[in-house]
Amino acid sequence: MSNTLAERGRSAAARLPPSATLARWGLGGMVLAAGVHKLLDPAAWTVYVVDWLAPLLVVSPTAFMVINGYLEVGFGLALLADRYTAVSSLVAAVSLSATCVYLAVVWATTGAVDGGAFGDVPARDVGLAGLAWAVLRESLTRGE
Repeated sequence: MSNTLAERGRSAAARLPPSATLARWGLGGMVLAAGVHKLLDPAAWTVYVVDWLAPLLVVSPTAFMVINGYLEVGFGLALLADRYTAVSSLVAAVSLSATCVYLAVVWATTGAVDGGAFGDVPARDVGLAGLAWAVLRESLTRGE
């Protein structure tokens, strides 16, 4: 008896955790990894703070990244542990959405036709923002 590829795929999928759990793990892992990296190498992240944004920050760009790093580690761990999921996913969804808007503005105002700055990042972050909104929706509908 030979299994088709589709049958094997369905069989493998049946052994996986539910989609909502996989989404939460993916979001939590991404937020945690970003937070850890911000703590280990905040300078790598300060390049995203453009000249007109820096004066609007209450702290230096490096301190801003370190503070965000600690927060992201906490929110990422909460998502992975399925604790405070609604709050953590809301923070991630709003933060990622705002980041997409900010980076799109930077890209558009730094010569989008000629490449612009950071155009590749919002192209990815829009999907991560959608993932965060999906995790938030799931956490709210299950009555957390």
